[in-house]
Amino acid sequence: MKIRVGVFFGGKSVEHEVSVISGLQAYNAFDRDKYEPIPIYITKENELYTGEAVGDIANYRNIPELLKKSVRVFFLCEQGKLQLIRYPVKKMGNSVVAQIDVAFPVVHGANVEDGSLQGFLRHYNVPFAGCDVAASAVTMDKYVMKTVLKDNDIPVLDCVTLNVKEYERGETEACDRIEKRIGYPAIVKPVNLGSSVGIKVAKDREALTEALEYAFTFGPRVLVEHAIMNLREINCAVLGDYEHAEASECEEPISSDEILSYEDKYVAGGKGGSEGMRTARRELPANLTPEKREEIRQLAVRTFQVLNGNGVSRIDFMIDRDTDQVYVNEINPIPGSLAFYLWEALGKPYAELLDDMVNLALKREREEKSVLTSFDSNILQNANLSGAKGVKK
Repeated sequence: MKIRVGVFFGGKSVEHEVSVISGLQAYNAFDRDKYEPIPIYITKENELYTGEAVGDIANYRNIPELLKKSVRVFFLCEQGKLQLIRYPVKKMGNSVVAQIDVAFPVVHGANVEDGSLQGFLRHYNVPFAGCDVAASAVTMDKYVMKTVLKDNDIPVLDCVTLNVKEYERGETEACDRIEKRIGYPAIVKPVNLGSSVGIKVAKDREALTEALEYAFTFGPRVLVEHAIMNLREINCAVLGDYEHAEASECEEPISSDEILSYEDKYVAGGKGGSEGMRTARRELPANLTPEKREEIRQLAVRTFQVLNGNGVSRIDFMIDRDTDQVYVNEINPIPGSLAFYLWEALGKPYAELLDDMVNLALKREREEKSVLTSFDSNILQNANLSGAKGVKK
């Protein structure tokens, strides 16, 4: 019997469109002899739709028309199985559209990749591929991620964080603190976004103010760190879990400016972004010495496991050419295109990568079922709400 995999993509995120591309790439790459993939599109209003039309990228040129041809659904957990129920429910007949054995999130950005969708899936007791709730939240918060990595002696750049209310109350004081701690040039970015969205480099106070105000349009918290100007960016993906993980080939993205932009990642390949990260400009494999390649790959695995990663994540590194020092820049818990091209470079086909991720999801479910989550108690037999101090004691 085939495993029914619900492939989730889209969502309330500035990276919505990229997620659609990544999600449909994965949906089309599943081995149909082993799996029955079910495409599930999450609108920008967080509504769920499925159906044959949802699985065709051409239909996303006109999303209102796509939704008319699709079925809106909601979740129902019935006897331990996750069902997709038609909304509105039929007055007569069966409203079950599909049943899911494993959820497969391919979502990017805040509100979906950051543990929100993962918590939703966990609530319904469905096994899901990729990082768990806590790991997703930690990896998507750049400041928390840096704190965890620093505590484990993994090299990261020092940073300053700032929230929008703090900045509004004292713009001058905020800039003074950044200049004292970080100096120039500085790079400003939203704390919880990926895909190079909302990022600017500042070389003086005027540019710093502009960069902060720009970053705050994408979120209430920003992070500022030293900008390495003589920079190489190297990316490496990791597949596995806490017990065993392996590193992919390394790539060097080619940027058109001081920083790798959204356009460099998704548009510059010449096909309007229709193939996601596959068409981004890069050197693959990266031109590294064998020693530096192995240093980065080992550091990628260590970073992934320290953050309790699962499935596939991509770790982005920075090399300061002046010192040859390697720093972890960020980790993408659900990378664009699931970084499948980095595994193809080592001879692992995309379908095999997806198979590995499903197996890791099922392994985690088996392990979690062995953990005690409840026990019999007679506490409710004697409980009453008449006391003013509650019953916790």
